[in-house]
Amino acid sequence: MTRLTAEVPYEMAGMRLDQVLAELFADYSRSKLQIWVKSGRVHVNDLILKPKDKLEGGEIISLDAEAEIVITSKAEPISLDIVFEDVSLLIVNKPAGMVVHPAVGNWNGTLLNALLNHESSLETLPRAGIVHRIDKETSGLLMIAKTLQAHNSLTQQLQERTIVREYLAISRGRMTAGGTVDEPIARHPTDRKRYAVKESGKFAVTHYRVVKRFTRHTLIQVKLETGRTHQIRVHMAHIRYPLLGDQVYGGRFQMPADCSEQLEKELRSFKRQALHAAKLGLLHPITNEYCEWEQAMPDDMVRLLDALTDNEQE
Repeated sequence: MTRLTAEVPYEMAGMRLDQVLAELFADYSRSKLQIWVKSGRVHVNDLILKPKDKLEGGEIISLDAEAEIVITSKAEPISLDIVFEDVSLLIVNKPAGMVVHPAVGNWNGTLLNALLNHESSLETLPRAGIVHRIDKETSGLLMIAKTLQAHNSLTQQLQERTIVREYLAISRGRMTAGGTVDEPIARHPTDRKRYAVKESGKFAVTHYRVVKRFTRHTLIQVKLETGRTHQIRVHMAHIRYPLLGDQVYGGRFQMPADCSEQLEKELRSFKRQALHAAKLGLLHPITNEYCEWEQAMPDDMVRLLDALTDNEQE
């Protein structure tokens, strides 16, 4: 049994305890949370309340969660590029082309299937310990909790926006300077698989700076303040610097004029968004010490950058 804790946000004032629990501990079913409340496993400021009791905001909720098998996906012998691992934390370098979590059309061959094969105890954790995702065609660093305590810690750090997540990306268009995109994101009004900037969407902030300029492209470093689905891709397309290779948000592909034979070859063969999760920083769930990892760009992005560089010199 592991004790999880969370502070009730003041914007939840007036909500019932069962409603707040469903929001703060969304990885557990409402029925399971109801059982835990009624059995005295949920304390609000050290008091036992009823599911329908209303909260004021600012209370500290503690939940004694019981480990049980919550994952029904199967373990698969898929190799993992492990960057760091200890008893509570796992950092992996996900290759482009691998789906993080099973979903319609991708029930097998995912990172989750690989994790269950690597560590069978992860079947007792929500989403096998996966606390954040990157898109299928995005490469780079991902953190996985190996215990409920670590899962609670990492989830809380994500909510508090203290985790450092930096990406390297190649955008179409020559940027003059970096900046910040502060625009809410929601599902696209007509295409449910896409997202778009909408006033009714969720708060989303993306910071970016120029690393290297090319004639018609820019290598940028991107830092996430929030972590919405497709956030970087949506925000960069919104400011008219879509990511190179992004077939969803990048619009129709057009070969740049006056590019070398090698650059044309690389551009035609690059079939994913040029986005790589390069840096990840967090407070260790047990020691509370700041830890940081960096991962170099994969070969396909390196070849693309080399071709862009060589094209400038010709």
